[in-house]
Amino acid sequence: MENQDMETNEIKLIKEQLLKLDDKDFNLDAWKKHTIIFLERFFGSNSSKVKLIEDLRYDYSSWNLRDIAGSGKTKDPVKTQAAEILEAIVYELEKLGLPKESKVNDKLLSLLSDELTGKQIKEIEHILEEKTTNKTEKIQDILNNLEKENLSLIVSRLLTS
Repeated sequence: MENQDMETNEIKLIKEQLLKLDDKDFNLDAWKKHTIIFLERFFGSNSSKVKLIEDLRYDYSSWNLRDIAGSGKTKDPVKTQAAEILEAIVYELEKLGLPKESKVNDKLLSLLSDELTGKQIKEIEHILEEKTTNKTEKIQDILNNLEKENLSLIVSRLLTS
């Protein structure tokens, strides 16, 4: 039940962002920043959804302006694209819910990748994908081989992220 309430809250926030596209004083950069904050929280900073919003921008080239004026379009193409992205996200949340722990694991692995070797990261990823019960022990074995300074740096980065 609590997870369902969470999903409802996410959908409400995204729908609010959808409504803001029609504000009289719409500011694309401010809107994008707010939207990205929400999407990063829901899906993680490496989500393709975040990238789609980040990539929204106006094309002020003379060819593009001519094409828009000549086509008789009354709707802002950037707002249209933004609305389609958000509507797809709402649909996904309604049908599939939030992604589970993968966003947390992605963030942790990203932070760990700064301090561990590529081989160690691949070993940890492999352990996480296994269907065994002793994952903690296996990961602990990898981390036990690190020097104390590296381990304390990893823990401090995890706590401050």
